[in-house]
Amino acid sequence: MNHSQNISPITCAELEWQQVDGVDIPVSKQFGDVYFSKANGLLETRHVFLNGNDLSERLAQLADSEQFIVGETGFGTGLNFLALWQLWQNVRPNNNSRLHFISVEKYPLSKADLARALATWDELAPLSKRLLESYPFALAGCHRLSFDDERISLDVWFGDASECFPLIQNNHPINAWFLDGFAPSCNPELWQEQIFKHIMRLSAQGTTFASFSVAGVLKRALQSYGVEITRSKGFGHKREMLKAIWKNTDDQIQNDLKKHNQPNTQEQNHQKHTIQKHYSQKKTAIIGAGIAGLTTAWTLAQRGIAVTLYEQEQPLAGGSGNPLAMLNPKLCPMDKVATHLMTTSWQYALRFYQQFDAFQAMQIEQTHDTKSNEKKINDVLALQDYPNDILEIIQSESGHHDTEQSTVLLKQAGVISPHQFAEQVLAHPLISLIQKKVTQLKVCDDQKIHLYDQEDNKIEELSDVIVCNAMDLNQLLSNTPKLKPIRGQVTWTNIKGTDLNTPLENDEKNTAYSFGGYASFMQNNQTQQLIFGASFIPNDDQTDLRIEDHQHNYELLQQYQPQLAQRINDDPEEWQGRAALRAQTADYLPLVGRYDRISPNLYIFSGLGSKGFLFAPLCAELVVSQMLNEALPVPSNLAYLLRPNRFKIKP
Repeated sequence: MNHSQNISPITCAELEWQQVDGVDIPVSKQFGDVYFSKANGLLETRHVFLNGNDLSERLAQLADSEQFIVGETGFGTGLNFLALWQLWQNVRPNNNSRLHFISVEKYPLSKADLARALATWDELAPLSKRLLESYPFALAGCHRLSFDDERISLDVWFGDASECFPLIQNNHPINAWFLDGFAPSCNPELWQEQIFKHIMRLSAQGTTFASFSVAGVLKRALQSYGVEITRSKGFGHKREMLKAIWKNTDDQIQNDLKKHNQPNTQEQNHQKHTIQKHYSQKKTAIIGAGIAGLTTAWTLAQRGIAVTLYEQEQPLAGGSGNPLAMLNPKLCPMDKVATHLMTTSWQYALRFYQQFDAFQAMQIEQTHDTKSNEKKINDVLALQDYPNDILEIIQSESGHHDTEQSTVLLKQAGVISPHQFAEQVLAHPLISLIQKKVTQLKVCDDQKIHLYDQEDNKIEELSDVIVCNAMDLNQLLSNTPKLKPIRGQVTWTNIKGTDLNTPLENDEKNTAYSFGGYASFMQNNQTQQLIFGASFIPNDDQTDLRIEDHQHNYELLQQYQPQLAQRINDDPEEWQGRAALRAQTADYLPLVGRYDRISPNLYIFSGLGSKGFLFAPLCAELVVSQMLNEALPVPSNLAYLLRPNRFKIKP
């Protein structure tokens, strides 16, 4: 597998609209074909894809905690997904079963076009509204949308199928396929042999397939893998449709398909080890209640799994406990978006935090100190390819980019109040917090994990443990990658002459600042304050409050945001602050996933550095997806880069 493989930048669909009996029918300019039947797109979806895969019966029979995965070859207007969601609402059993949908789309519709297309079906309006609210940016890669109250989730991959399918890693076979997309005569690239190899790689014995098309290229491709095909009555004027099942999978075919699988075969074997574990049998603990532990606990609880958090002090005692946290990514060029952790994490984090009162959407002025540095100038200019609703490069009055510094206005960002976030997480009925230091972890022959306290007393026996304890990781597990401490001190103080009765201007309330450091307005008790910082001192493991760190933060603020520096008292003796340690890996990527050097039931989520609140939601989703044997929410090569056992450990 090529670990540098990526997905090309996205071009949105170009549409024409046809009126048929008062209904707007979208037509693709790229392919010259309609997105759904002019007769009735919703009825066609039900007939071909839902009935063609016998989904009413199969979904209704799901056992408690069983998951069912549907794959699709063209997301289009999302009509198939919404029709499936509607069916799921009607037939899903009253247990903790879950439905997951994976789809690929080379030319995603704009949000406005999507809304217009879906407005046709009033009966789907509540579901269409929720899809539109979560609809991702037109950026390449995997976008996971979770609707946990409905026990349904969606991975929509934006990109060419030939680039996306090789990067999809599922640890549970896809149960049913919607072989959709434009007709083979209009879009032959979608029906290539290399794409079918990955469709079959992601499938297993018992997987079913349905398609409106009975084209020879489709039938021959499926039959070459031993898939049994029947032709049923098509929808409307179409005489036939395809219905198929993979009944008997030949060993040689399976072996050939494994060659196209992910590189970490040991990981795959451990996934098979865990596939039979029932949710209700899981006894799960998380060690550490910082942002990593809290987001992981929430993600598990949203799946219906009870979890215990062990924390030696109080939640957010470490690097996550500042008064305010900012979602402030350094975005990559568009051709690297799909596998760039910071960019993918930022998109997921925006959706994740919006469900919490602790989040405030905000734009960020990012000042880049270019100083005639050609590389830095080019890094900023590379951002011009992002859609204008995401960011804007602010030019000087002369119309040219300043050679000393450049400003990027990131329009999609925000800030989080960490302690308010923690309160909401810990209020979840499936999350419990125990204040106790875990000092030892032992794995038994049956792979159960035992936790011990400082007095060597056994605390609990568990089926799964996720270690999220930042700098304490190396003490608890001696044979883990070495983490480096980075001291950071943040400063906050009152704004001159204001209180809560002196409201900030709208642009001040809705704007934060990034300049190597960061600054944001915040409310604290009855005062308006400015929080700014933070110092960055590698290999300093002390957390005492220092005047010199305050001065460093203020000098940085004066240099890049002098108008903000003028609004606060310049006496550091009157300032408040907090110092904490960030845990950093040698390659600056966090440790995320199963740590099979010790146990297939042990997971590590640590080393987030200074981007904890940005990385945590997506990385938590990745850990939980591995643990529950779900499809991964990131490209397989990115998950591979984050694996905790990527480093050689010195004896």
